[in-house]
Amino acid sequence: MTEAKFTLVQLRYFATAARLGSMTATSRELMVSQSAISAAIAQLERELDVQLLLRQHAKGLTLTDAGERFYRETCELLAHSVALADLAVESGHGLAGDLSIGCFTTLGPIEMPRLLAQLEDRHPGINPRVIEGEQRELKDALRIGSCELSLMYRYRLDADIASRRVGTAPPYVLVSADHHLAQRGSVSLAELADEPMILLDLPDSRDYLASVVASANIDPRPGPRSAGFESVRVMAGRGLGYAVLNQRPAHDLTYSGQRVVTLEIEDDVPSMEIVVAWLKGVRLSARAKAFIRVAIELAQENQGIG
Repeated sequence: MTEAKFTLVQLRYFATAARLGSMTATSRELMVSQSAISAAIAQLERELDVQLLLRQHAKGLTLTDAGERFYRETCELLAHSVALADLAVESGHGLAGDLSIGCFTTLGPIEMPRLLAQLEDRHPGINPRVIEGEQRELKDALRIGSCELSLMYRYRLDADIASRRVGTAPPYVLVSADHHLAQRGSVSLAELADEPMILLDLPDSRDYLASVVASANIDPRPGPRSAGFESVRVMAGRGLGYAVLNQRPAHDLTYSGQRVVTLEIEDDVPSMEIVVAWLKGVRLSARAKAFIRVAIELAQENQGIG
């Protein structure tokens, strides 16, 4: 039997095109011209004597039956090739290379920089790329391979996602500095029942925040809502209502310059666990394992996340 001849580059182009379903998106992600990618995949198909992808103008790229099977095996082979490269580098001069990390949008500016600084300290050769999104987007990104790890909440994680706890984010109330309860330090949610609640309007966040208020048997009065964490803080600073949030910036000023005050919640309300998550069954690179170790160590040193 004649041995098929193909390269890891051709396999990588094919796997990326199959995952994204678009030659344009593949070109953008790989930063390689569409013509070069198309030629490489065509050469791969000629070498294997089988059609792997169907090119349809309206639907983009779709896998043939043979392509489906070949794609699964290709992903495993590419993952193993990365592991081999990591092993060689680690045995030589330390870890190096790209690492794609998903991050929940509100954790990005508050928690991720500290983790990346520690990672840079330990492994300066690792080049992290952070992809921010909300919970559902991050789970999808893990599944399609857009990121290898994700810093996110352990909230509605599905059975195919593994995780390691690295912190806790208890909820708190945010009000303007001139709010009548601002000097209290803590508050029961019942005391805010007649005031509008400003909602962080992210798909899973809004459900969790609603459950926090509901756990205190409060039916909140609807107020303004926004998908932007800082927009919610600005609204609270303007006195448009109170907000319930998890992440705590290091300062009490909003982008608009108003001062806001955090109040502890006296009720027994559920906290959010912060986790590093990855797809079960995926062979993590040495770079990913290094990031997980850094996150765990920060948490264990009581200077960590949350």
